[in-house]
Amino acid sequence: MANMPHLRNNVRVTDYRIAEAAEVLGVSDDTVRRWVDAGRVPSATREGRTVIPGADLATLAASLVDEAERERTRAGSVSARNRMTGIVTRVVKDTVMAQIEMVCGPYRVVSLMSAEAATELGLEPGVRAIASVKSTSVVVERPR
Repeated sequence: MANMPHLRNNVRVTDYRIAEAAEVLGVSDDTVRRWVDAGRVPSATREGRTVIPGADLATLAASLVDEAERERTRAGSVSARNRMTGIVTRVVKDTVMAQIEMVCGPYRVVSLMSAEAATELGLEPGVRAIASVKSTSVVVERPR
């Protein structure tokens, strides 16, 4: 069953089941249940299932990013907002350029940089690194 839209004050609202919320947040179902039990995120019961209203899930997601962001950027010492720690899985270099592939959690990140920069950073498979993503264009789509 997909997330469940319903009307609240004549506005369409989307609720997320625990498993869906966990998937969106990148945590376990148990973690979401603990947060619900602790009152960190409001929940409701619809059709016998515990659900989290979409707006409340969005607030929680933003707070999780803010907490992680403060920790990752050491109180704002880096301007890139999207920093993901990961492991280098592949490096392809020629005399001028390097293609660096990383896995950061569930994401595959690919970076193109000078071969000189990759060498100076010591990038090779197995090395822990941080991918910083800064872009003026981000495509967002909804799953089917």
